[in-house]
Amino acid sequence: MFRHNGRMRADLIELSRSIDLTLLGERVRKSRQRASLTQAEVAGETVSVGYISRIESGQRRPDPQVLESIAGRLGVTVEELLRGVAPDRVTELLVQLNHAELELATGSITQALETVDRILAEPEVEDLPDLERDASYLRAAALEATGDLQTAILVLEDLAEQSTGDLAWINGLTALSRCYRESGELGRAIEVGERAAAFIDERGLAGLDESVRLSLTVAAAYLERGDIGYAARICQRVIDRAEELASPVAKASAYWNLSLIESRRGHAAVAVELARRALAILGAADDSRNVARLQTQLAILQLRLDPPEVIEALELLLRAEQAMTVTGAGPADIADNHLAQARAQFLLGDPDSARQLASATVDSSRATAPIVAADALALLGRLSVQTGDTATAGQHFQQAVLMLSGVGADRSAAQLWFELAGLLESIGEGASALDAYRRAGAASGLVAPSTSSASVTA
Repeated sequence: MFRHNGRMRADLIELSRSIDLTLLGERVRKSRQRASLTQAEVAGETVSVGYISRIESGQRRPDPQVLESIAGRLGVTVEELLRGVAPDRVTELLVQLNHAELELATGSITQALETVDRILAEPEVEDLPDLERDASYLRAAALEATGDLQTAILVLEDLAEQSTGDLAWINGLTALSRCYRESGELGRAIEVGERAAAFIDERGLAGLDESVRLSLTVAAAYLERGDIGYAARICQRVIDRAEELASPVAKASAYWNLSLIESRRGHAAVAVELARRALAILGAADDSRNVARLQTQLAILQLRLDPPEVIEALELLLRAEQAMTVTGAGPADIADNHLAQARAQFLLGDPDSARQLASATVDSSRATAPIVAADALALLGRLSVQTGDTATAGQHFQQAVLMLSGVGADRSAAQLWFELAGLLESIGEGASALDAYRRAGAASGLVAPSTSSASVTA
């Protein structure tokens, strides 16, 4: 509807004052011609024929009330004259956009991307900036879900420059920070996150769930950069804030992230307890998609316990996998789940199942998640070592080395480099092991000391 409480909508009034007069005049003229009306018939008793003529020639800007009267005589809406799109067409496009959102939520990621690309290709969308922006955000989410982080970043960077300052913009900056982090650009992830945080603080929006999600995204970037203590303090502040807000999703997310931090610190038992607490909160909140993701992460932590809780972990992983097929998990979440299942089968003494799952993980994540693919290759190497086939083990380890070579400074990559070094050393590949140890240091941000004799003075 173009009226609200008996008055023209504020956005249409604003648009009537800024629209290009030549464009408006052309739309009025074409609408009059389609209706087979003369300028006198459109003018009626409200305005003169000359006034209508000057509007059609782009020489006069009509008042909103006059424009509404003209639209009524033309048999169109004010919105159609101002935006060039009929309300029915706007409704049709919105229905398509809602359908694309549903496709993404239910796991039909490729279909969602195709649908939203069709919407953005429609010529009318240029006249509907709000719909175009919503569609672009959805496109970025679909691209992220497919693992195409670089294209998602390009879309989100363009949207970030619009600086609309609403919740969609804040969520877009959160997504941009997350994509930067997942692509290894940790400095940019933190910079964008703190930019959004400053905006939130300035406007007193710290109590919103959107603010909580942003804080945890920034904490994850600090964690990946190695600032574990600072990341933990961010999560603790979020937990305290979530307790005050009584927000179960925010609280569960904070416990989840704090669990990852404690795991990184080597406190596996504490991490498991925190993950269980988060899972209990999310389960009560009926957040099926995140419950499946957290079940996978909890199972991964259980496999790291000493001794590992293998049976319980595998049961969790299988439940999570089943839920992921319903809730539409992204390829990264599925790869994490399958790799964890492979580890569980390895620990249970079922090498065939472990090998099948690890191989599938390599194939699915090679292009989008090189660390996960390299981790799966390392597991395949372990399986070969177990059977005494050191030649095949060496091939898997070297493939993992090649996979990791394209990854920059990343704590997860550093840990895997260190594990690969030990594995290479165990099969007699001393030179490759030494190189992997060096790469582990480089990936964690360590650099070799300078050999220069020059001293630095203040």
